[in-house]
Formats: sequence, C-alpha cells, structure tokens
Amino acid sequence: MSIWGKLAGAAAGLAIGGPIGALLGGVAGHYAIDRDQEQEGPAENQVAFTVGVIALGAKMAKADGVVTLDEVNAFKEVFKVPEGEMRNVARVFNLAKQDVAGFEAYAEQLAAMFKGNRKLLEDVLEGLFHIAKADETLHPREEEFLQQVAKRFGISDTEFSYIKARHVVVAKRNPYDVLGINPSIGNDELKSHYRKLITENHPDKLMARGVPKEFVTIATDKVAAINEAYGQVAKDRGI
Repeated sequence: MSIWGKLAGAAAGLAIGGPIGALLGGVAGHYAIDRDQEQEGPAENQVAFTVGVIALGAKMAKADGVVTLDEVNAFKEVFKVPEGEMRNVARVFNLAKQDVAGFEAYAEQLAAMFKGNRKLLEDVLEGLFHIAKADETLHPREEEFLQQVAKRFGISDTEFSYIKARHVVVAKRNPYDVLGINPSIGNDELKSHYRKLITENHPDKLMARGVPKEFVTIATDKVAAINEAYGQVAKDRGI
C-alpha cells in the first residue's frame, strides 16, 4: 500500500499530535480513506516522516524567499508522488507554509518522536537536502535552515558537514567527508567503515526504520555518493 494512501486515515487512526497532527487534521477531510492494513514499516513513523518532510520543505521554501509551485514539483519528482495524489501533497505543503507555527515546532516534534531512531532523523534531513538541491543549487538560506533543523535533531556540526558533502556538486566533493572519516584512517578500517555505510543505507534498511518505499531515492542517491567516494579513495590508495 502506498504511503499516500496511508495518510488518508492517519489523523483519526494514529496518535500523532502537535503541529504534524494539526496538519493532518487540516487535510483529513479531503482524503478518500484507504483502510488497507498492509504496511512496509511503522505507520506512525511513515506518516510523521512524510508529513514532516513536506512541512519542513514548505518552511524551507518560505525561508528561501519567494514560494512557488516549483518546490512542490521538486518534491513530486524526488519522491515519486503519483499524479492523483499531487493535489493532497500540495495541500499539506500549502497549509504548512501558511501555518503560524515555525519550522522549529515541526523539527522538535520529529526529534521527540524519533528520539530512539537517530538514523530516521538523518533520513529526514537527507530528504530535505534533496528538496533544497532540486534546482541544482544549495542557497545560503537553505543551508542555514538545514543546519538549524539538524541542531534540533541533535546532529552535530561535524555530522552535518558530512551529510552536506554528499549533496554538493560532485566535482567539489571531498571523498573523506562524504564517507564521514578522517584521511588518516587505515585501509582495513576504511573497508569496514564502507561496508557498514552500505549496509546501513540499503533501501531495505530505510524502510525498516520507517521510511516509506516511495522515498527510496534518498537511499539510492546516498549509496551512489558513498560508492563513488570510496572508489576514489580506494583508487588513490591502490587498494
């Protein structure tokens, strides 16, 4: 079952309060409720992840200055939103950008909900990076916004720099930053770290954490950046 269908009865069926719950309440009446119980991961996680990314994406678009439909279209392209659900996604997006609650409220709610699932918070941040770079440019205001979200997620400046490194122009990437390691690392430790990264970021792992299958772009792009960085380091080291 698609995550877009799961959003249908979420306001009534899941214990999601706060600004995310309020957004769901604002759009619930517009959804044709799908009661299919099949799930690819925890329902609350999937709904909160999806709405949280949409809401923070809307807030980021607003922080960037002029809000247009381009941001919604970027979300659609990155996260494979079916044409039939685009109106509902746009409704959540528009409600979020008009909401009096600041982005801090959404970030803090997600941080509280996923307190024991740190990797999922990183996945949310990765999703926001995908939206931010949809126009092939990461604007300074977008970067500042993302850094503020990261702080509320408990992600350090160093960790943020590693995540950011995976989303900059390929030619400017430092492979060690992409891998999140120090250049002084030994070859055996490098190989072990690389295998761990690939395992942690496999699409199946993301879905097990509660990331909907429609967001698999997050995993595939991340793994591609990791593979490219490791390949460059391995070539330079002759291993």
